[in-house]
Amino acid sequence: MDCTRAVTRAVADFATAHLPGRTEVCVGLSGGPDSLALTAGALRAGLTVRALIVDHALQPGSDAVAANAARTATGLGASAEILRVSVGTAGGMEAAAREARYAALDAARDGMPVLLAHTMDDQAETVLLGLGRGSGARSLAGMRAWREPWGRPLLGVRRSQTVGACTELALPAHADPHNRDPRFTRVRLRAEVIPLLDDVLHGGVVEALARTATALQADVDALDDVADEIYSTSSRIGEHAELDVASVADLPDAVRTRVVRRWLREVGATEPTTRVIEAVDELLRGVRPGQVAIGGTPDHRLAVERTADGMRVTRLPR
Repeated sequence: MDCTRAVTRAVADFATAHLPGRTEVCVGLSGGPDSLALTAGALRAGLTVRALIVDHALQPGSDAVAANAARTATGLGASAEILRVSVGTAGGMEAAAREARYAALDAARDGMPVLLAHTMDDQAETVLLGLGRGSGARSLAGMRAWREPWGRPLLGVRRSQTVGACTELALPAHADPHNRDPRFTRVRLRAEVIPLLDDVLHGGVVEALARTATALQADVDALDDVADEIYSTSSRIGEHAELDVASVADLPDAVRTRVVRRWLREVGATEPTTRVIEAVDELLRGVRPGQVAIGGTPDHRLAVERTADGMRVTRLPR
C-alpha cells in the first residue's frame, strides 16, 4: 500500500499547511486515476469529501462515466454530485472545457475549498508548455499548491503513484481517450517529449521541472510584493485612471512590468497579455507613440495614452 500511503500523506500535509481547522472539502472528480486516488487519499486523511463530477458531454457515454465515478466516490464514503456543463468553442476545446469546468466547480462548492488532482507530472508539462511558448516567469512557475479556493495536494506525487494507489485499492479508474489523443499538445508532451528528455538527460526530468516551478514561485512572489508596494503609491483610480510615470519609469523591467500589469487589471483591461503589457510599457517609457487598446465593451473601447506626467485610461466610443 505504499502508493496509497504516499497520496494520503500528501493530502494530510496539504490540509495541515493550508486548511487549518477545516475538515470539509470538495474534490474535482473525473473518474480517472489521479482524481480517484485524491478522493480516497482525502478520506483516509480524515477529511469529509464532497465529490464534484463535471460531465462535459464531449464524448459518447460521458454520462455513464460520470455516474460510475459518483458510485465509486459514494462507495468510498464521499458524497457526490454530477455537474453537467455545456462547453463552448472559444480558445479551442481544451481551453473551453477548462473554463466550463472551473465555473461549474466554483458555482457548486458552497464556500468549501476544491481539491484538484494535478500531479508532479502535470506540473512538469505546464512548465514545458510555458518554455515552449516563450512565457515569462509567472507561467514557468506553474500551478500553485494553494490559491483559494483551489488546492492541489498532489503536486509532489507522481502520476505512477496515483495509478498505483488505484490498483492497491481496486478502484475502477476510467481511461479517458482524450489522454491518449495526439491532437492535444499535453498528450504529445507526456508521450513523446518528456520520455525523450529523460533519455537524453538520464532521468529525473519531471522532478527537475517541478523544482524549477517551486523556485520560480518564490521569485515571482517576491517581485510581486515589491511591485504591489510601488503600485499603491503610484496609481490613482478615479474618473481617469492614472499611473504616475516618474514613480515607475526607472524601475527594473521585472518590477515595472508587474506594476503595469497590476494597473491594467485594476482599470478594467481585458486579461492583459504579454503583448499588451509590453506595448503599454513602451508607451510609459516614451519609446512608443499614440495609444494602446486594452479592451472594453461592445459600446466603447478602453485605451491607454501617455500624458505629460502620467499614463491615463480613456473610454472611446466604438
